[in-house]
Amino acid sequence: MAQEYDLVILGGGTGGYVAAIRASQLGLKTAVVEKSKLGGTCLHKGCIPSKALLRSAEVYHTAKRGEEFGVVIPEVSVNFPRVQERKNSIIDQLYKGVQHLMKQGKIDVFEGTGRILGPSIFSPMPGTISVEMNDGTENEMLIPKNVIVATGSRPRSLPGLEIDGEFVLSSDEALQLEQLPKSIIIVGGGVIGIEWASMLTDFGVEVTVVEYADRIIPTEDHEISKEMQRLMKKKGVKITTGAKVLPETLKKGEGEVSISAEIKGDQKTFTAEKVLVSVGRQANTENIGIENTDIVIEKGFIKVNDYFQTKESHIYAIGDVIGGLQLAHVASHEGITAVEHIANENPHPMDYTMVSKCIYSNPEVGSVGYTEQEAKEKGFNVKTGKFSFRAIGKALVFGESDGFVKIVADKDTNDILGVHMIGPHVTDMISEAGLARVLDATPWEVANTIHPHPTLSEAIGEAALAVDGKAIHS
Repeated sequence: MAQEYDLVILGGGTGGYVAAIRASQLGLKTAVVEKSKLGGTCLHKGCIPSKALLRSAEVYHTAKRGEEFGVVIPEVSVNFPRVQERKNSIIDQLYKGVQHLMKQGKIDVFEGTGRILGPSIFSPMPGTISVEMNDGTENEMLIPKNVIVATGSRPRSLPGLEIDGEFVLSSDEALQLEQLPKSIIIVGGGVIGIEWASMLTDFGVEVTVVEYADRIIPTEDHEISKEMQRLMKKKGVKITTGAKVLPETLKKGEGEVSISAEIKGDQKTFTAEKVLVSVGRQANTENIGIENTDIVIEKGFIKVNDYFQTKESHIYAIGDVIGGLQLAHVASHEGITAVEHIANENPHPMDYTMVSKCIYSNPEVGSVGYTEQEAKEKGFNVKTGKFSFRAIGKALVFGESDGFVKIVADKDTNDILGVHMIGPHVTDMISEAGLARVLDATPWEVANTIHPHPTLSEAIGEAALAVDGKAIHS
């Protein structure tokens, strides 16, 4: 039976379900088609499970340091099945919350695979959605006025380095490990690779990171990358940069796997129990009916305008499937913008230089806006201020005094161009910098925001003062 909607959303991940809630608030009759579980990758295979494991690793790492705090714990060990149980219970709780939000918003959820049909008896335009139901019942036909494609992404691998789930893993398989390996090679030193490196080394796993670029987390400010490399090595992580992994050299043996990489013309072989491939994510554009439309795919991603419309103006796309910043909070805001455009609410186009980015390793990284290098390349007359956590009382209380806050500003206008942090709990602090960017604040305005003492956030105020050489505690 055909059902009519104002909006049908393909994909119930963080982008899709948030878009659905906003559409419901605006009075649009809305349906979500989800082939797996509401919450998508973020809730079930990404943000939440990985952070739950990172938290357990952090607790274990802290417990082993107990004597530094005067707390003697005779025997500290990891019960990894219990770690996984805790992770799963958090996911279940949040999943039930998303299901409740769908019911509360009177949003219809179809469990199955949705495909966009071309012009048909249902509509003269492409956009009717045929849903192949998971339970095997007859396909549902949904006739929407508008469609949002929010099908997300999946882990990418290297050609010839296939994921087998035993020796060679993606993050999907790594999240389901029943026991920790003794050693692991992580191919890729980007955000996900470094989070896994931090987590696994804190759990006591011998970790080797092999990165193609000349530095780890290469999208971050150079000073952040340098500090992260120093602190990862301090924790015992072995890091090799400028290394081109050679998939054809992969060898699997009794309980171990080896792979070689080309480094400055020479080959080096790495051996461990497992290999984790962390080289980015690819968009889920297949098997959803794109070929039945005029939607343009560029470099594997759906091409959209500032309001997330595809070449088919009534079909929008958001989140990982359009590339750009593949972050859950970005997908959510893209979804809200798309829905508000559909509802003629005149939303502002998103400015991605205002988006805060986080790395949940230990130490954490938070950043927003331009790096120092990017600002200079764009022609800004740059000045910077930097302040170390070593001079922050709360950091010493925590026993986590490595890292710093760095502010990049425009000498000519005094506007803040970017803020970059590495250290304890900076992912919880970066939103202050995000607000500063949105308000086009100056270092003076941030410095004159009185930061309570003792807090980690004092480092932001001091870094703002440091931009003009006025830091108090340095």
